[in-house]
Amino acid sequence: MTDPNHPNDPNHPNEQRDPRDPRDPNQRIGPDHPDHLREPTPPPHPYYRELEFLTPKEAQSRFVVRFGEDRRPPGRPGFLARRAVLGAGGVPVVQYRLAPSEARGGPEAYGLLEREVAASVALERRYGAEKFVGVLTRVVGFDLSAAEPFVLYRPPIGRPLTEWAGRLDADDQERVTGQLAMAVRLMAELGIVHRAITPENVRWDGTRARLCEPYAALRAGERRAPYGAAPWAPPEQRAGRGAADPRDDLWSVAALAYHLLSGRTDRGDGPPADLGDYRRLAALQHSGLFSPHAAERPHPDELLRLLHVPDPLAAGAEAVDVLEPFRARYDAQLARKRALTGERRPFGAPAAETPVRERIPPSRPSLFTRIIRGVEPPRPTAARPAGPPPGPPAGPPSELVQPPPSRSRMCPHCLLPVEFDERLLVTIDAKGNRVPLDLSTERRPAHRADALRKAYHLCPHTVDGDEGHELPLPYLVNGEPLSVALVGSSSVGKTHLLAAMLGEVELGGLEPYGLKCLPLNPEAHRAYLRERVQSLQQGRQLGRTGQQTFARFADGLLVSAGGAVPRPVVFFDLAGEDLAQDSEVGRFLMGVDAFVFVLDPLRALRLPSLEPVREQSGLRLRDLGDEAFATVLNRIPRQRGGLVAAPAALAVNKSDLVRFEPVVDRWLGRDLPGRLDPAALHAESRDAYAFLAQAASPAWLKPFDDCADCTLHFVAATGGQARGDRFPHGARPRRVLAPLLSLFAQCGLLPGAEPAGPTEGIDR
Repeated sequence: MTDPNHPNDPNHPNEQRDPRDPRDPNQRIGPDHPDHLREPTPPPHPYYRELEFLTPKEAQSRFVVRFGEDRRPPGRPGFLARRAVLGAGGVPVVQYRLAPSEARGGPEAYGLLEREVAASVALERRYGAEKFVGVLTRVVGFDLSAAEPFVLYRPPIGRPLTEWAGRLDADDQERVTGQLAMAVRLMAELGIVHRAITPENVRWDGTRARLCEPYAALRAGERRAPYGAAPWAPPEQRAGRGAADPRDDLWSVAALAYHLLSGRTDRGDGPPADLGDYRRLAALQHSGLFSPHAAERPHPDELLRLLHVPDPLAAGAEAVDVLEPFRARYDAQLARKRALTGERRPFGAPAAETPVRERIPPSRPSLFTRIIRGVEPPRPTAARPAGPPPGPPAGPPSELVQPPPSRSRMCPHCLLPVEFDERLLVTIDAKGNRVPLDLSTERRPAHRADALRKAYHLCPHTVDGDEGHELPLPYLVNGEPLSVALVGSSSVGKTHLLAAMLGEVELGGLEPYGLKCLPLNPEAHRAYLRERVQSLQQGRQLGRTGQQTFARFADGLLVSAGGAVPRPVVFFDLAGEDLAQDSEVGRFLMGVDAFVFVLDPLRALRLPSLEPVREQSGLRLRDLGDEAFATVLNRIPRQRGGLVAAPAALAVNKSDLVRFEPVVDRWLGRDLPGRLDPAALHAESRDAYAFLAQAASPAWLKPFDDCADCTLHFVAATGGQARGDRFPHGARPRRVLAPLLSLFAQCGLLPGAEPAGPTEGIDR
């Protein structure tokens, strides 16, 4: 078979092009493309407007532009397409943008555009300097934060294969097949599945085949969404079964090859009945390309060998992974922790000799492991007068709640145990006042159970000068509590991250992992959902957390697994100023069970692409790390070896700001799996550590260095930057449950959680 690389050489005799022809995939648009697209501003013209966008390397570009007429592109509902000319030099492009109605409130269409841009940018960054990249449509720029988000491509060259039916000779047919196999090979290397290889989406100009924009792309390993039609889409893709696989695209290539040679289309259920009649398709017949199961088809590089087409990635185009030395540093740090803590390994280490629940016993008093950390009632409570708590109500105590004598919880403010005493039960009225709850005369079990479900228990240890406080009764009468504190300076996104987490929980995000959740107190939970979660889901930016004089948790859940006794889980979200000071309000930190350290890329990462956002937000790089991290870590008790015993997760929040960095895109572009995958957990931690080690100062990795068990995660609480007090395209949380699932696994709350293993099976 002929070498499909030769048509991509602009000096090839078959290539008769104007040297300034912008359609040439090797022609640089503007003097500095792709790093800096610049053109002189022409005189004012009634047909010209100004257009700003980012190049694939996220450099800011500004052009005057003249647009053509809008049209509705086939196969892309919710989008508009139009031709455009950039600058005085007349550089042609094609723009795909969200229609105004979709841009204002179409999360599905926006998500498709975001996926398309991520795939196009990944391909351009990896292969943009290579000649063979001409088999792919080249991206010019994009803007996902514009009022009408868009992406720009170089114009298509040639005509769709539908117009070449019966007109291609045998050599051209082989060339088309080989070049499409090459395109699939290039995408598969980056874990991209195109899913839309059809005669309408492949163009041929007589020497070169080009695949259209990846507007339907998925990441390899993601759940297949039903897409495409027979015979071009494979059966598994049409039905939406299983996980996307690059070999899905090879079915489409084989179907096109058969169509070009035979002039017919098959049913698309398996090998065409007359496939053996065509000697030129012998490689397709005997390779299993038409198997209905992707796992039975050859890999893209194997198909290239069968077609006698050189593999472009075997000729020196391999990417250099600059993060690999930092991944080795992560491995060394895990080994250091293992040496400090003895035979029991830290959570997330690749060895698997110690079950996850055999965590290192903390050196702090074991009483702290059953601690309750304050409560946030649904409305501000009136100040409680000094003196002893209210006396017992008249009549005999209720026999409905009889917790064991040993069931005590620690008050976070006074750090003293609280024993259940029905005489201290209260409710909170509409004005925030405490009203004693007398159940002595209530004989209806259902009414009494409902009253206790919403009741609070006064803390009996309030002293003069302390704020009166109470605990939700379910906290005292259920399983071992788990307290989780979010740590970070002001404006790092702790409040948005917690609201996004609990919003995902409310939508059933923990159910695939075998966890059921109920509110710890129904009224307080409803208030949190209304004031925080719903506001965020409606696209409103949440106000900053105010400083407090008493550490109250923001919300609480009762989490149960497999019918076990529910465990109370409470979440603390304190102002960064409170966390960064050694104040009395921070006393609760000494007994917190688990931590989520929230890292802000704008403060941490030395990336040029973040400079414009830093200028807009007024934030600056901090080589000394997050002062709240250091203050909290210095305050928490240490175990043997000088490490913090409490489990931790380091969440790289606002990861959408760096979503096109390859290692970030690898994770942020994927949905969380429906089960805890130890190998993926280890691989993400390793990648996130390497990314931070390369792009930030060592101080930002202090939580990982100081905590015996600490995983790292790429998350995005909002998915975009706010304009004013709103997110113009809505809040789009990504992977926000990953830190929580890790903590649940480390604390024995997640069913079937096992130690993280090595990275076999993780697509890189």
